Amino acid sequence: MRIESAAKLESYRTSLVESQDPDRQKILVCGGTGCLSNGSMEVAHVFEEELKAQNLKANVDVKMTGCHGFCERGPLVVFLPQGVFYERVGPKQVPDIVKSTLVEGGVFKKNLYKDPNTKKEILSEENIPFYKGQLRWVLRNNGKIDPTNIDEYIAVGGYGALARALSDMTPSEVVEEVEKADLRGRGGGGFPAGRKWRTVIDAEGERKFIICNGDEGDPGAFMDRSIMEGDPHSVIEGMIIGAYAIGTDTGYIYVRMEYPLALKNLKKALDDAREMGFLGKNVLGTDFSFDIEIVRGGGAFVCGESSALMASIMGKVGEPRAKYVRSAEKGLWDLPTNLNNVETWANVPLIIGRGADWFTSVGTDTSKGTKVFSLVGSVKNVGLVEVPMGYTLRQIIYDIGGGILNDRAFKAVQTGGPSGGCIPEKYLDTKVDFDELTKLGSMMGSGGMIVMDDQTCMVDIAKYFINFLVDESCGKCVPCREGLRQMLIILERITSGEGKDGDIELLEDLGGAMTWGSLCALGGSAANPVISTIKYFRDEYEAHIKEKRCPAGVCPDLIEFSIDKDACIGCTRCAKVCPVSAIAGENKKPHTIDKSICIRCRACYEVCPTDAVRIT
Repeated sequence: MRIESAAKLESYRTSLVESQDPDRQKILVCGGTGCLSNGSMEVAHVFEEELKAQNLKANVDVKMTGCHGFCERGPLVVFLPQGVFYERVGPKQVPDIVKSTLVEGGVFKKNLYKDPNTKKEILSEENIPFYKGQLRWVLRNNGKIDPTNIDEYIAVGGYGALARALSDMTPSEVVEEVEKADLRGRGGGGFPAGRKWRTVIDAEGERKFIICNGDEGDPGAFMDRSIMEGDPHSVIEGMIIGAYAIGTDTGYIYVRMEYPLALKNLKKALDDAREMGFLGKNVLGTDFSFDIEIVRGGGAFVCGESSALMASIMGKVGEPRAKYVRSAEKGLWDLPTNLNNVETWANVPLIIGRGADWFTSVGTDTSKGTKVFSLVGSVKNVGLVEVPMGYTLRQIIYDIGGGILNDRAFKAVQTGGPSGGCIPEKYLDTKVDFDELTKLGSMMGSGGMIVMDDQTCMVDIAKYFINFLVDESCGKCVPCREGLRQMLIILERITSGEGKDGDIELLEDLGGAMTWGSLCALGGSAANPVISTIKYFRDEYEAHIKEKRCPAGVCPDLIEFSIDKDACIGCTRCAKVCPVSAIAGENKKPHTIDKSICIRCRACYEVCPTDAVRIT
């Protein structure tokens, strides 16, 4: 069916809503990548079979949705209209859940969320602390609709903003609304989206293009993937509106090969949008024509950089170029090209549909709206988080994230991906927005947020990120390529006990040269993990170099393991896991470690039930 006007879209939406029964029983099973990897597809299948077995199938719908966000607790299942939220649901629990919830009208307590602080069970999603503190604008449809069904997107207002733009606004008015909303790009730099759009409009060129950057390569980051998987039409609608404003008939979505579900759902969404007249010739019956092509990236981290990404789309090696002329003026095939990331495009329908004043009602003076973060690392509640700009790090990590895993002490949080910085405890009350994070030597990036506890060695963590960047540097410019290699050599020297006076200053000098001399922003920010850890944890570097000691007890060449005889209960667990048989002792008697054999792998430390294994 093809929809030829805004009025027909509204009529179709009304018919969809009227055909829905709000009281009909639904079982929503999370179909995000995290839950799928934990078996949610099988859980949904078992629900179907159980409903048939109990003669309930005719009155109950089972639906796979996009990512609910609380990935650490998956597979997640929500019963509507009751609103009951079940976590860690496996196939074996399904019969009991169906019986308790649908037959007996109660709940199956074993799979309810239990607050770790109050020990009380919580029935509904909105009352769980992880969700309670969030403001889910971009993620509004994730976990609620079937991303492969365009009717569900239309029923919740989807493509309404596009209809408004095409029927009530000129292209110039659309740009003005985005500028008024002060939407800043969510992909890293935070450049004002409206200003970039206007640059493309004003640039000379026979054709113009727009691109959605879905090449999310930061370790631990999965915000854009979840949006593409769980609500692909919001991204497509944002791109169509942007294309109308800028004046182009061609767009590209660049998605890395490692995101197969995102690719699948995007392809289905594009096909459905074409069939209904939202893409292709004469969109919604107007003179405006536009279509989108998916380009699959090979997974190179550097292709998240705009000029490298565009080179890849053109079939060239994914390398950055010098930006004497911005890609907004000369991008794809030297023609004006606008690039925004997934989350940025998904914000556009909200701004056009609800207005810039509504959008700017949330956020800080310089950063408006909300931001999606992937909260990972040593935090209790791992998952996808969307909060208003201006939330503090403490609110995100403790109120939503539940605090540090095993109630250990907080040490640092790394924001902005591998090129971001590590922020220490004294800045936990910093408001999170583009400018405040930059002031601390870190950055917003695309929204990765890795929490570290007191058992993290900051020299070792800097080495980890630099090692990642050495592998991912395209090697085109000397400051990035050679600077990273030299940094890694020095960091390996320090963590192996061979550090020497002057190493810290040499790292700082290298960082400065990389920042100012690298060709692209990735190289320019690559030294951030080293520079920020030296800035905030210089004493740890000095302990490694001067005292040949790793304060966190992580670097194998600088630590020794021993067993406290008074604390050891002789359970033999440490001896059983030791890969080199360095631990000896009789059952129920204190054990000992032969330090000449010990390879310092930490296996004994991890399994000891009484903390008798000590690191010095």
